[in-house]
Amino acid sequence: MAERLVEASRQRRVKVMTAAAGSAGRVAVPLLLCTLLVPSRTYVLDDSDGLGREFDGIGAVSGGGATSRLLVNYPEPYRSQILDYLFKPYFGASLHILKVEIGGDGQTTDGTEPSHMHYALDENYYRGYEWWLMKEAKKRNPNITLIGLPWSFPGWLGKGFNWPYINLQLTAYYIVTWIMGAKHYHDLDIDYVGIWNERSYDTNYIKVLRKMLNYQGLHRVKIIASDNLWEPISASMLLDADLLKAIDVIGAHYPGTHSIRDAKLTAKKLWASEDFSTLNSDMGAGCWGRILNQNYVNGYMTSTIAWNLVASYYEQLPYGRCSLMTAQEPWSGHYEVASPVWVTAHTTQFTQPGWYYLKTVGHLEKGGSYVALTDGLGNLTIIIETMSHKHSMCIRPYLPYFNVSQQFATFVLKGSFSEIQELQVWYTKLGNPSERFLFKQLDSLWLLDSGGIFTLELQEDELFTITTLTTGLKGSYPLPPKSRPFPSTYRDDFNVDYPYFSEAPNFADQTGVFEYFMNIEDTGEHRFTLRQVLNQRPVTWAADASNTISIIGDYTWTNLTIMCDVYIETPDTGGVFIAGRVNKGGIWIRSARGIFFWIFANGSYRVTGDLAGWIIYALGRVEVTAKKWYTLTLTIKGRLASGMLNGKFLWTDIPVNFPKNGWAAIGTYSFEFAQFDNFHVDAAH
Repeated sequence: MAERLVEASRQRRVKVMTAAAGSAGRVAVPLLLCTLLVPSRTYVLDDSDGLGREFDGIGAVSGGGATSRLLVNYPEPYRSQILDYLFKPYFGASLHILKVEIGGDGQTTDGTEPSHMHYALDENYYRGYEWWLMKEAKKRNPNITLIGLPWSFPGWLGKGFNWPYINLQLTAYYIVTWIMGAKHYHDLDIDYVGIWNERSYDTNYIKVLRKMLNYQGLHRVKIIASDNLWEPISASMLLDADLLKAIDVIGAHYPGTHSIRDAKLTAKKLWASEDFSTLNSDMGAGCWGRILNQNYVNGYMTSTIAWNLVASYYEQLPYGRCSLMTAQEPWSGHYEVASPVWVTAHTTQFTQPGWYYLKTVGHLEKGGSYVALTDGLGNLTIIIETMSHKHSMCIRPYLPYFNVSQQFATFVLKGSFSEIQELQVWYTKLGNPSERFLFKQLDSLWLLDSGGIFTLELQEDELFTITTLTTGLKGSYPLPPKSRPFPSTYRDDFNVDYPYFSEAPNFADQTGVFEYFMNIEDTGEHRFTLRQVLNQRPVTWAADASNTISIIGDYTWTNLTIMCDVYIETPDTGGVFIAGRVNKGGIWIRSARGIFFWIFANGSYRVTGDLAGWIIYALGRVEVTAKKWYTLTLTIKGRLASGMLNGKFLWTDIPVNFPKNGWAAIGTYSFEFAQFDNFHVDAAH
């Protein structure tokens, strides 16, 4: 093996050797020519005076919420290909960290994720898809770091209040059961756990959580706080020795590449524990490339975690495509490996958690930045970015203006790196399609007798990785199938005996939780159904609706017929609906408009133009009661809508001028048990 490596190195050397600095396409200027003709700034990379902070890795968030919802429905081989692009080392994004939502039954941006404990005596560690996703990530990278963080909490923890800190021991117990369940049922070791995403923290709760983790033998599980801003958590830690001891990492969201004095004074690890959240265009890639470097250069943050991992939710939900890549069409198999994947690879494929930043990192004279990391075993990786202001704005925070212009940068390797003779070069150019390159390997740099010196010509919106590692690879698969719209005719009878996932394909819960259900006593056609399983409002993170609702289909649908069997479980006060042209979801679900057809256990029906029920088109009496199956049919064509109960028209030709299009949906009047079966939508006419 060693002889093969030596021979391969010799062949590369013969191929690319130049007078002094070597050649990397246009970018590495021969050293003698450079020093004579081109003014350049010199940057020294040296470990003689020790190293900087330990690098903790680059990652992404699945959750906050339901952002991976459609991924699980992808057919093979496309689902595995998507996972490879995200997690497989030396292939695509090669992520070091996966952070997941600890499902809490509430709306947390683009949908709800189910809790492992809907109720106090209810435990199920197979709900949702985050367990599956963590296992798939571990299959590809056994060393990946796993983080859990709650956004919402099940209602029983709040005891009637929208607050998770009513009983500190109970909430800590709830979180610890999730960590222990991950190990017991899925052989997953959770490495870090958070407090409450972007909401208030309770210092006593953090201490209780630490004690309970230790009591259960989970000393190695570390705590991140507070997944919001640098303050007030940093000041709280400096004033409270027990709190300081309990917290291992200060995690801030969207820090704008800067940390603060108090955070640094804690001497704790500093992370951008949620960042990016920007459209996965080249501008989003520019944002990501800039902050991956400058979060450390400006703020000493040793980990940056993107929200979100993969856009596997309906695009018209909030923050569509704000992700490293896009996979939102399981019905077609189509997905897109967006440019942020390859920007990520510039760091992740050539570093690992446990490496160290050099102290000699910083800004380039004419804009941009550089970082350098080492494994302490002779390997060196240098990442250089020259992202312009115009092409690297993140969704938040505001980005003050700066200028980037063409420049020549000379790097001098000193200390243990002075003897390095060969460096691999990987290159990305964003922006102009005629000049655009994504993660392209260029010719090696040969330092030879140059004294560890090389010079690069840098232009705006470029990214370079210069490294001793030879393991980098731009992985690829054959092109996935072409994009296709959601099927215009769709059916689901929910007849799944042993479902692998708790949720039916393509339904995206927006308030409430809809799960596969088996009626043990029903041997007929309604033995297997879809059931809304919450009867209490969760401790919310966002403005969940007062009604539960799950959407499905194509947002562009205009004319459609929706048919569904429904079963109200709550006598007197219960109610259910089917709906079309639903125009909002996610954190905006309370204000969703559409055409909603309701029936109630008190023997009434209603047609409304909104989920909240403020816009009433029609209402009346009907023979409906709880504990009985009914078939609802809603037809919307042009500016008119009609509805049938058990095949007979209940109301006809109601004018509906708004909205013009939207999803289909099912739901309940309140947080109540109800069942749905034989769902059918026809939007072909």
